[in-house]
Amino acid sequence: MITALCLNTVDKTLDEVSIRDISELREDPGQVVWVDVEDPTGRDFLDLAEEFSFHPLSLQDCRSGHQRPKIEEYPGYYLIVVYEAELAGPDDRLELRELSLFLGANYLVTVHSRPIRAVANVRRQWTTWIDRAEHGAGLPAYLLFDAIVDDYMPLLDLLTERTDELVDAIFVDLQPEVMREIFLIKRKLLYLRRGVLPLRDVFNLLLRREQPLFARETHVYFQDVFHNILRVADMADNLRDLLASAMDAYLSVSGSRMNTVMKRLTSISTILMSTTLIAGIYGMNFEHMPELNWRYGYVYALLSMIGVGLAIYGYLRRIKWL
Repeated sequence: MITALCLNTVDKTLDEVSIRDISELREDPGQVVWVDVEDPTGRDFLDLAEEFSFHPLSLQDCRSGHQRPKIEEYPGYYLIVVYEAELAGPDDRLELRELSLFLGANYLVTVHSRPIRAVANVRRQWTTWIDRAEHGAGLPAYLLFDAIVDDYMPLLDLLTERTDELVDAIFVDLQPEVMREIFLIKRKLLYLRRGVLPLRDVFNLLLRREQPLFARETHVYFQDVFHNILRVADMADNLRDLLASAMDAYLSVSGSRMNTVMKRLTSISTILMSTTLIAGIYGMNFEHMPELNWRYGYVYALLSMIGVGLAIYGYLRRIKWL
């Protein structure tokens, strides 16, 4: 499905237009066109190639999907690939939705196979920025990038908060489910980092190269997005360190508790072995044996076992094995 909006930078009006009028509107430098293509078909790609004369390689990348976040420069426009992230479903499954942008001086084409929340929000938000219409297609592109990057922050905050809860649970009630949760969060973070960290290179390249398409004022907006990306990258790195610390803490606490259990089992075994030694000696089936026929032999053996057991128990308590 193809929809199109046109912003008149002179009258500062925003209207929805027909796809058939795009050719005429693009020839007017005072018009900024935003074409959104959702769940594109083969016919849609042919229409884009015919209308905007996009390079076949850029259309091929857009059609195949599953691209790494990147920026590629073609004559008169850029192809930029970004990913929107969201926790979806009852199990908080992390979803990354790909968004391809063809960014020209007075047009923006967005292509996505799945609904993108940022696209719907920015279409409504663009009217509130209409007083800055002179920034051209760079303005809606900035609003899209800003909305997508800003959504990374609460998501990382949520993962960090959950990791903090797991760290606290490690020292309160060590359960195998804690390690499973840590691995699930770590997998989500690795999945998220695949969509976030390459954006540093994308915007670094976008800011460092010469940009004949946009004025210096528009360049400042992209700089703002780049700073937010650096902040998100730092949050992701901090969360990675926190997860590594949580795993180390789990293993340390688990090993410490295992050592405590082994000490206790060893202590109990030592006490039982000592008493069993006495019982074994007096239980040997010999005819000539000291105190074998003594009247108080049973009581003596029993008290000896109890005494030896208590003595060993006291010693083990003193060295804090029990």
